[in-house]
Amino acid sequence: MSGHSKWNNIKRKKEATDAAKAKIFTKIGREITVCVKEGGADPNSNAKLRDLIAKAKSNNVPNDNIDRGIKKAAGGGDKNNYESIVYEGYGPNGVAVIVECLTDNKNRTAGDIRYFDKFGGNLGTSGCVSFLFTEKGMVVLENTGLDEDTVMEDCFAFDADDLSVEDDVVEISCDPSVLPALRDGMTEKGYHVLSAEVEQIPATYTTLTDEDQIKKMNLLLEHLEENDDVQNVYHNWSMPEDIDE
Repeated sequence: MSGHSKWNNIKRKKEATDAAKAKIFTKIGREITVCVKEGGADPNSNAKLRDLIAKAKSNNVPNDNIDRGIKKAAGGGDKNNYESIVYEGYGPNGVAVIVECLTDNKNRTAGDIRYFDKFGGNLGTSGCVSFLFTEKGMVVLENTGLDEDTVMEDCFAFDADDLSVEDDVVEISCDPSVLPALRDGMTEKGYHVLSAEVEQIPATYTTLTDEDQIKKMNLLLEHLEENDDVQNVYHNWSMPEDIDE
């Protein structure tokens, strides 16, 4: 899950192979495990868990898988202790990359993240690129012929910053502190919230024109996203479909 518009990436993954889908199930399951251990198994009192359940469903994770993961974590059946680690580095031509991981083996993950070196980039130190990104709350609504003016009026009532209307979704940005209120408010108004998460949004973008650099950047992202320990990948590459940004 990468880039500044995570939903576009989620849609791409939903069309991926069964093996890729299984990896998505694993990643979301790991997030749910950590979330339940930290905040409890009741989505009514654990807002983050509620968001993860919605995220899982939007990625076609079966309800049985979701329920089983929650019960296992709540009952102590999952003995894995996952640790959150963030790596920062550069792709080809200085593209800034942030990699968020959940791992039960730091040494294994550290070795795997050396994908940077293989594809024309390099792993940097903590803080080397994070200053180029800003944390933003992102709420994604299913667009079933929604009226843009109405959505704008409704979301701004909950302190949203901006919105972008696409054919099948509406992406709303906000300060992370108001994300829960915005998500709950839009849900109460009858909107179908597909996801609600805090994401890293780049301030500026880097364009790649060299075919070899584009190939290496794509390979770097593919290898990172295929790693079970990697939960999110953010970058400031202005991909071909994002040229108008």
